[in-house]
Amino acid sequence: MGDADITLRHLARRRPEDLVRALVPGGRPIEVIGWVDSQVTNIERRLDKALRLRIDGELRVLHVEFCFALRDDVPDRVFEYLGFLFAALRLEAPGEPVPPLESVAVVLSGRRRRLPATGKRRIAWPGRPFSGAHFRIDAVYQRTVAELRARGSVLWLVFAPLARNATAAALREIVAEIHAAAATTEERAELYTALLVMAAIDPWEHNLLKELVIMVEDKEEGLLRRTPIIGEMIIEAERRGEQRGEQRGEQRGEQRGEQRGEQKAIAELLGRLFARRLGRRPTAEEERSIVERARALGPVEVEDALLDLDGEALVRWLAEPIRPS
Repeated sequence: MGDADITLRHLARRRPEDLVRALVPGGRPIEVIGWVDSQVTNIERRLDKALRLRIDGELRVLHVEFCFALRDDVPDRVFEYLGFLFAALRLEAPGEPVPPLESVAVVLSGRRRRLPATGKRRIAWPGRPFSGAHFRIDAVYQRTVAELRARGSVLWLVFAPLARNATAAALREIVAEIHAAAATTEERAELYTALLVMAAIDPWEHNLLKELVIMVEDKEEGLLRRTPIIGEMIIEAERRGEQRGEQRGEQRGEQRGEQRGEQKAIAELLGRLFARRLGRRPTAEEERSIVERARALGPVEVEDALLDLDGEALVRWLAEPIRPS
């Protein structure tokens, strides 16, 4: 899940209002204050999946967890995260009440039968009143393209390849909508990258990745192909498309290719984040270090370093030997 998670976290950080508007029910007045950037220092667990909000003028905190599937450990992870988050907010403002917290698990794939609207992690003794945490479940892969469109933002359009009724015709319209709505060429490239990563997940086996690549290339006249790492992903997708429909062993090779393609796309996103922090593109050596660290440490830890370290410290960190955590 690491590659898809970092792609979605990257987009969510750029469009927090669009993320929240679809996840807060009732059309109530919402003000996004910002991402929670506190840390529980003795645990060293990042808390930047949570947003501070004002809803009807009252402080709230919304935790969003992107999940590849609603596996058995998701309730544990949500409960654990809420504990860290509560501790961090309490330490941040001693003596002040901690704002009400709520969690939403955004699920990208899984069973065909409808997932429940809520999940829970119970910690109470059997037979005793409930104690633990409830969380909402947003199974985006069980939505229709129209339902995702109705959320009113290009952020949610990138999930369209996951929709249960996704078709080549629908995705062609999605590509056109992203082209029209994105503010800059860079933003379009990031949105299209996320679109391709979601298509590689393919929970309904629509097999639309190759067609989607062609659509994006036709619309953007080589925008992604001119981006070196994403260009390699496109070539890989084309190769996979030619092999699709062969034996099971070849299908497993395609899955490995999809994973490599996702990793290349993530490396490009990390390179862009580096450029925004330092005002320049990474050198070849720095780019190689970013890729190697994403493989060894995980892309989320590399993203954390790119967000947390200042310019000189970031350059030094990339030059140091990799120390697995």
